[in-house]
Parts: sequence; structure tokens; C-alpha cells
Amino acid sequence: MSQTMELNIPPPVTSGSLMFKVHRREPEFVSPAKPTPRELKLLSDIDDQQGLRFHIPSIFFYRHNPNAYSDPVALIRRALAETLVYYYPLAGRLRELGPNRKLAVDCTGEGVLFIEADADVTLAEFEDKNVLRPPFPCFEELLFNVEGSSEVLNAPLILIQVTRLRCGGFIFAIRLNHVMADAGGLSLFIKTIGEFTRGCHAPTIPPTWERHLLSARVPPRVTQTHREYEPAAAAEKESAIEDGDETLVSKSFFFGGAEMSAIRKLLPPDIAKSCTALETLTAFLWRHRTAALRPDPNKEMRVIFIVNARPKLKNETLPQGYYGNAFAFPVAIATARDLTEKPLVFALRLVKEAKASVTEEYMRSLADLMVTKGRPKFSTDGAYLISDVRNFADIDLGVWGKPVYGGIGKAGVMDSLGSSFYVSAENRKGERGILVPVCLPEKAMQKFVEELEGVFNGGQSVVSNGGSKSLHKLIVSCL
Repeated sequence: MSQTMELNIPPPVTSGSLMFKVHRREPEFVSPAKPTPRELKLLSDIDDQQGLRFHIPSIFFYRHNPNAYSDPVALIRRALAETLVYYYPLAGRLRELGPNRKLAVDCTGEGVLFIEADADVTLAEFEDKNVLRPPFPCFEELLFNVEGSSEVLNAPLILIQVTRLRCGGFIFAIRLNHVMADAGGLSLFIKTIGEFTRGCHAPTIPPTWERHLLSARVPPRVTQTHREYEPAAAAEKESAIEDGDETLVSKSFFFGGAEMSAIRKLLPPDIAKSCTALETLTAFLWRHRTAALRPDPNKEMRVIFIVNARPKLKNETLPQGYYGNAFAFPVAIATARDLTEKPLVFALRLVKEAKASVTEEYMRSLADLMVTKGRPKFSTDGAYLISDVRNFADIDLGVWGKPVYGGIGKAGVMDSLGSSFYVSAENRKGERGILVPVCLPEKAMQKFVEELEGVFNGGQSVVSNGGSKSLHKLIVSCL
């Protein structure tokens, strides 16, 4: 006899459900606390590809620590200056060299942008209103875009805003020029700030540059297929729902144990047991997002996901303190018809194959491709990009410990709103799961919610589930 379980999740909340004021002081530059070398340092050929030439924001909420007697703004500002002694390239400015658009950082020591702020709101109010998740209320006020600071070249590489809350807690928001570091590198940087807030005199893991380890070979030789940089095949007509046709809507969806169990029941048991939660969830979201967009059945749909290459590099391993970009964008490709008409296992196998394609030779070939093809951007036509930033939930900021929330501030990056991030978060019951911010046109978002309800609530979904049925009755957790 199957057990019926209902999750009574509140309806989606809008950013208007919590209003507050933020008082900001004038932006300032924080420079290294000691003199640092003035030099020009080349980025790797993975770093300086076109698809990473943008600033990416993250946000962290920390509770008040009654044992931390110092003002968080003053303590973090001082710790940041100490950290920049070791991460001094981040205090410099990017330059573009020569006709091949090679990037290098000019280690000028000018510093990073820093904003001190106060907000008339408490952390408990974020929690009570259930808005401690993307899209955050007044996000632009919590990470203010200083004019000119978001340029890629000749501009600050990092912007930090620390906002005190009325309860004694605070918000640490940071925006990073992505060519300088990936999520793993940013984690190392913030953890080092945390170590200095505790009074450490040096980082536990010293940062290393070593960007030549992921630069192109001489001569370059592209030996692998990199379909993520190839243009998508044209369909007869565009999506039934176009991004530019209507208002874009952002919502976050929580996938806990019950939701993941329901998704796995759509798969053959042996496949369900052999796949990771991320592989399964990526295939599921790709499939149902496609159905919500209702593209031409022959349109080529893509899911691009970030694969950490650090474990793949065996012959020339990256040092533990390497904070540059060390990942690939493998892509799974299928027509909209195949995605929506074939069972979930079809999409899952494509995801697993793409993930497995990232090897050491793949990374070497990718660096060579960047040099020979003019540092192209991955194709975004019909694409859904997914990045796992669950490690942000473990970023210990010294005397304040780990964040109540640590992750991305909103769905979508750059000019590509077709992107989501996997964030580690807790629901109101204290269950930890994967929070996924999604941005879609309004009609597509309505259809996407219907799609998920069709799976979790036993309703009708336009995609075939291959004859499998969930044993759990669920109400989709749409936050």
C-alpha cells in the first residue's frame, strides 16, 4: 500500500512582500594592507574566454554573534585588506593584450570597491516572510552597482557590500569579475577573509597563481569535440513563448528528499540508483523547462552544466590554492520533440554522457580551442545553463561561522536569463535540499509550475513519463 504524503507549501512570494530601506555610505577602495608586487600576470586560456567576461554576484546572510564584539563592517574591511596581500592580483585591473584578445591582470594594488551600509530590517523578517532566497527583495540595494564598476577592462575586479541588519546580523554581498576565479576560487578568497577576522596571520591555504597550467599547448591542437561552442541548428520557427514577448518572472523551487524521490520514480530502478542527485535533477529540469517554453518540436535544445575539472587533471594537477577558473561547459543536445516525448531516462543518459566527456585531454583541447578560435562564447540559443554553487553554504566567515543563506542572488547571468544555480538551503521544516532559482517569461513560468505539479501532484504533464507513476502525492515547493 503506497503512502500518500502532502507538502503544504505556501504560494510564491514576491519581492514586494518585504520592504526596507538601505542607507549606504560612499563607495571606497580597500587596498592590500602591505606593499605588493607590481607586475603583469597572464590569465589562463580557460579564464579569458568570452563567456566568462562578466561580473557575477553572490550573497551571504550571517546571524548576530554575541561573542563578536567588533563591528562586522570594520572587521571585514580590515580582514579584506590583509587578504588582498596574498590575493594581490584581485586588487589590480584587467588589460587586453594584442590582436588575440589575451587578458592579463595589471597588479596595480588600486584595490577593490567596498560599500558600508545599514538596513532597517532583521534577519528574522527575511525568514518570517519566507524571502531568504532568490529573487531577494531589494537585491540591487544590497549590492549596489557603482557606476562604471561592472566594466570588464580597467575596472575594479571585485565589489563588496557589507550591510548591517537591525538584529546585529549582516549581509555580505560580493560581485566578482568571473575571469579571475570560479566558485571554488571565490570560496577560498572569502574563507581567507574569515580567517583574518579570527586573528590569523596567514591563510590556511595559500593562494597560487600558476595560470599557465591551463593555457594552450604549443602548438595548439584541438583533439576533442566541443559542441557547446558550435551554433545551434536552426528550427523552422521560434519558441511558442519568446523571452522578449512578455514580462520575465523569477521564482525559486525547492527540491528536498520527497521531491527527489518522486523524480527518481520516473526512472528505471537501476538507473535511479546509479545517478547522482545533480544528474537526475538537471535532466528533469531541462526536460520540463523545454515543455514550458513550447518550442518548435524540431528545435535543438541544450543543457550546459559546469563540471569541475580539478579532479580530472592527473598529469599536471592544480595546486590546492589555485583560484582560477578550472571547469568546462559540456553540453547535452536533443530536439524538443525527443526531450518531451521520450521518457526522462533519455535526457538523463545525455546528461551523463556529456558530463563524462570532460577529461584531462578535454581541458587541454578546450584551452587550444580558445586560442585558435578567438576565445568564443558558448552558444546560448535554446540553451539552459546550470551551475552548482552548493559549496557557498559552507563558507565560514570566521567569528560568524557559516551563513544562514549562501548562494547566488538571482537567476540568470549576463545576457543569458536561461540559467539556474543549485543552492544548498533549508525549507521551513529545517530540511536541507537543493534550491533552484529559475527565470522565465510569465506564461512559460505558469506552464513550468503546471509541469512540476503534473509530476508531483499526479496531474497531467505534457511530457511523457514513460509509463512510470510517482507513489508520492506532492505539492510542488515553489518559493
